[in-house]
Amino acid sequence: MDVTTGPTKRLFFEDSGILEFDARVVERRLWEGKPAVILDRTAFYAESGGQPWDRGTLGGVPVLKVIEDGDDLVHVLERPLAADDVRGAVDGNRRLDHMQQHSGQHVLSQAFLEVLNGETRSFHMGETSSTLEIGIAAATDEALERVERRANAVVVQDRPVRTYFVEPERIGEVPLRRPPKVSGTIRVVEIEDFDYSACGGTHVHRTGEIGTIKITALEKIRGNLRFTFLCGGRALADYQLKNLLVRELTGKFNVPAAELPGIVDKLAGELKATRKALRDAEERAAALEARDLAGRARGPIIAGVFPDRSPEAVRALALNLIRMGTYIVLLACRTEARSHLVLARSESLDVDLRTLVPVLGPMVQGKGGGSPALVQIAGERGADLDAALLRAEEFVRG
Repeated sequence: MDVTTGPTKRLFFEDSGILEFDARVVERRLWEGKPAVILDRTAFYAESGGQPWDRGTLGGVPVLKVIEDGDDLVHVLERPLAADDVRGAVDGNRRLDHMQQHSGQHVLSQAFLEVLNGETRSFHMGETSSTLEIGIAAATDEALERVERRANAVVVQDRPVRTYFVEPERIGEVPLRRPPKVSGTIRVVEIEDFDYSACGGTHVHRTGEIGTIKITALEKIRGNLRFTFLCGGRALADYQLKNLLVRELTGKFNVPAAELPGIVDKLAGELKATRKALRDAEERAAALEARDLAGRARGPIIAGVFPDRSPEAVRALALNLIRMGTYIVLLACRTEARSHLVLARSESLDVDLRTLVPVLGPMVQGKGGGSPALVQIAGERGADLDAALLRAEEFVRG
């Protein structure tokens, strides 16, 4: 099969290392309101097979995206391209990153198959990380370490990576990891004595160029496991960031890195105990304050703004008050980010406080809800809480 499909010759099929090229414009069109061109030849990869498009320039004009439209490769541009003969330049850093991630995915997919008999279900390459869905329901940390070790051993062995086209009648001669998704002639990416895959993406020339392969996260999806992974430059950047964080933490706590989990567990336990003690103290304070407010009440409605209290503390105060007598309690507070209204009433009163939400919500530019006996509304920090409580009092008085 020739590397030309439609009017455009795909130079990245010949060599993914081609970053500069000369081409002629064969068609101009608009793509989603942006100027776009089709060339007679290109090194720009179009989004396909889980891999994003290349970026770069054509005749000095930035290429925003490259899209497959049937057999055409459409180069979407920042502004119109005047010349018919142009010089193209692919962003080399982005191309290398994509080659590392995509070739790394092939290695990792085959490692999952060898070690855990896990077949690849899907692959997606993102701007900062990539994901690989594997047909297994569970995996231990030890099993994933074996997968990583196998994948990185193939990287260190610096095996050749070859690409070539195979005619339909000879596809059965190639030990493909999974059947091709398309019929007809296919492009094979071969990692010597390790993996054979039908793929149209851009790849490194040798596995050593992939760099470290690292699994960073996993989640369950559709009965399978989806793994987040990083290769090459992305893995190095991730390690540098995490190493910096570890150095900062070991310096702050003056302990070796291996002791950090124990320190974190200890601090988490202390924080949990402190929060419980604080809640207990707040509840006791709320009960005392509620008795004081109830003692000074001149009627069934108790209202007030508590600017320095948390919504939780104000709610506790309101609940204590309605247990002490027959009251309608209208309280408010203000945090760093929001204003809050807490409206409560004793169970013996036949008042549905939810009817106050559409009245007070617009006044504080917020939303809320709750039960007939307890409503909470959160609004803009600068809302006039005194005015809102006054309106609430007028409303419940009828």
